Amino acid sequence: MSATEENPDQGIDPARLGDHDLLRELETIHRSRHDTLLHGSAAALNAHNIRMAQLEAEYLRRHPQRPVTPGRTRAGARAREE
Repeated sequence: MSATEENPDQGIDPARLGDHDLLRELETIHRSRHDTLLHGSAAALNAHNIRMAQLEAEYLRRHPQRPVTPGRTRAGARAREE
């Protein structure tokens, strides 16, 4: 049993989410990140960090060859600075 299945407060195990639900969860957690950072308790921020890492790791596991925008790479950022 995974950590999220053991603790229902952390949500559904990301591996059990369908693609649509995984993306929805990622969008939601990214939207709430700023408020959690600025106004959440230490425990809330820790839980947010853990959940976001779980969701992002699952997305990357499913999409290891995801398209990368050239401007989002180190080389692309350097090219913008020149």
